[in-house]
Amino acid sequence: DSASDGFSFKGIKDYLDCYRSGKLTPSQVAKNIIAMLEDCDKSTPPLRAIVQWDQEQIMLMAEASTARYRNNCTLSYLDGIPVCLKEEFKVVPYHHRVGTEYLGTEPETEDASVAKKLREAGAIIIGVSNMHELGTGTTGCNSNGFHKIPRNPYEPNHYTGGSSSGSAAAVAAGLCPVAIGTDGGGSVRIPASFCGVVGLKGTFGRISAHGSLPLSYSTVSVGPICTSVADAAVVYSILAEPDPLYPYGLKQPKATLSDMCAPDLKGLKLGVDWTFFKACDAEILSICEKAVEYLQSLGASVVEVFLPEMEEVQVAHAVCILSEMRDFLQADFNKHFQQMNLETRASLALACQFTALDYITANRQRTRSIDFLREIFTTVNCILTPAAASTAPRIHDSDLLVGCSDFSLTVRTMRFMQLGNFTGIPGLVVPVGYSAAGLPISLQVMTKWWDEAMLLRIGLKLEQFRHQTRKPSIYYDIL
Repeated sequence: DSASDGFSFKGIKDYLDCYRSGKLTPSQVAKNIIAMLEDCDKSTPPLRAIVQWDQEQIMLMAEASTARYRNNCTLSYLDGIPVCLKEEFKVVPYHHRVGTEYLGTEPETEDASVAKKLREAGAIIIGVSNMHELGTGTTGCNSNGFHKIPRNPYEPNHYTGGSSSGSAAAVAAGLCPVAIGTDGGGSVRIPASFCGVVGLKGTFGRISAHGSLPLSYSTVSVGPICTSVADAAVVYSILAEPDPLYPYGLKQPKATLSDMCAPDLKGLKLGVDWTFFKACDAEILSICEKAVEYLQSLGASVVEVFLPEMEEVQVAHAVCILSEMRDFLQADFNKHFQQMNLETRASLALACQFTALDYITANRQRTRSIDFLREIFTTVNCILTPAAASTAPRIHDSDLLVGCSDFSLTVRTMRFMQLGNFTGIPGLVVPVGYSAAGLPISLQVMTKWWDEAMLLRIGLKLEQFRHQTRKPSIYYDIL
């Protein structure tokens, strides 16, 4: 429960209250969503959060859920809850385009594991969401014909962040309280922080990525983007378990939410590397420092830690993710080069400059970094950083035609993200305030492997730091 003055996002509990009280049925909600999806496409500029949707499919799932509520036999807390999935996942009957113009020429006939689990939980899949082409960037800029650039609901002339761009835009604009993304270099956490919502990247392997395009097998995790930490916990608890079709998560410990709702943070040690923490814009630093003080006021202590070799981590992560993407997309690069966005071509061309020796050296760095973190997590419960070094960048007119490529911007956006992808630890971004221009600012919490319950516990408290939520300038109240 979160009582707040004025505006608040509608979350899972708001939907469940409507369904249980009989105020609305999932079918009525679905009709509202269909009307809003039609409106999104007609607005100027179009929101472009959901890029494929099907009225008949949405109504089928909604009617089945309505019948379950009528007969008191709901399947889970997600029964009747509208969700969308990033286009990187296979979702029947949509095209698995992964942000491109050339993939997914036929409709999908098989669901990705997460899509299957969401259906089994009774969720209403409202469609698939926009993404940065092939996940190769962090802005969400996608100038090709099927996708176009999704707009940030807070400031429509600014980017959503990427690559799970449409997922974050859909949640922030109220189209659905839950979206699923993938995160290989901040792709869940960057758009969540730019769009002022909550993003969770699970531990590597925690949530199955089976049925998503395996662009980078060693860095990508799956996670939810939601309007609140509690909602992220609900979705996490339903999706996090071993999947026989996904080898990387088979040996995981059982997912729990133990102590998540503890009344305070007494006894917790929050690790901060202040030199690293301060490598961000002044506005962001000022709000994030106050958020850290707020966590201290709840009984936690701040412990100064040193994160070694962070520049090496950033280079090594880039070598790993780009080498793996280039390897997987080698045939596409040769065959579909002309159909790719300019930025995708540039990134994949850069990737072919890396050698086998670079890749091996980068993975040696990974072993070192994992060892450093193991040591650090014996002394602290988590590591805190800002989510991004700057707020959502502006969309320029030329971007709409040819896209954009700004490597220094990419580096700034990913600065605090890469450690989590490179070493596989989980991370959570929680909105903590706004810039003078009204753009969202978030803080990131990272914990040791498989300790998402600790992330969620700290996240729940962190969420209370921001006493007021601003209403996005594009917002649909489905209820």
